[in-house]
Amino acid sequence: MTLPIVVFVVVGAVFGLVSWRWRHHFSEGSVRPGGPDAGRGLDSRLVWVVSCTLLWPLLLLTGALGQLSRRALARQRTR
Repeated sequence: MTLPIVVFVVVGAVFGLVSWRWRHHFSEGSVRPGGPDAGRGLDSRLVWVVSCTLLWPLLLLTGALGQLSRRALARQRTR
């Protein structure tokens, strides 16, 4: 019974570790990464991993939808 919960949490933590460099794609703010000092510490990485541990399905969905909308806008601008 606890195996699905453990798998969910582990997948979320791995997603957080892998996606930390591209976390700006999952926010409603800037679509570009911050400056050289923006979130480079261990504490910001830890907060991102903890957030992703439970929210990774939602983050995947919003990140994918954001990428699709940005690509659609780019295609419209080139036409």
